[in-house]
Amino acid sequence: MGKFNRYLLALTALVFFVPFARAQELDGTWKLVMRKLPDGTSIVPPAVQGAYTSHHGLQNLNVFWHTQEGKPASFARISTYKMSDTAYSETLLFTAFDEGNGKAPSYNLTGETEATPVTRQGSRIAFKLPFGEPSVVFEGDKFTATLEGQFVDTGNGSANLQELASAVVGRRNGTAAHGP
Repeated sequence: MGKFNRYLLALTALVFFVPFARAQELDGTWKLVMRKLPDGTSIVPPAVQGAYTSHHGLQNLNVFWHTQEGKPASFARISTYKMSDTAYSETLLFTAFDEGNGKAPSYNLTGETEATPVTRQGSRIAFKLPFGEPSVVFEGDKFTATLEGQFVDTGNGSANLQELASAVVGRRNGTAAHGP
């Protein structure tokens, strides 16, 4: 293989794999461990439940909580994403939002794509999720999502899917260690 061909092959591999490697920075599963409300109230599971999983450019977010009136509410999203040194882009595949107001949930299957800037400081990665969603910070095994005037969610990345499934089944069967 000639010198030029090796250079071209290396350049092609770099262009192809670098965006993929950046997307893998977010690979993992985070479990919601606390939600802080604007009045200073902290809510923990089982009153609020959430899991955020991302793997090789595909992500799934599910959050359940109760409204101020005590009604159950939830948000679910499946999307694809790409991340570079300076930008995060996301394409919605599906969202479902039950506001807990007695009306039917709203669904979104539009396939919209939006991008936002990324800020990096050492191992800290911060950006605002597209589509009017929270600003997020990933730092090691910690995850923080802030929606101004609404909440600050804190997640722990040490959870794995088996732990999450066991917690859900345990609560359903009344055997959970952390409440009903």
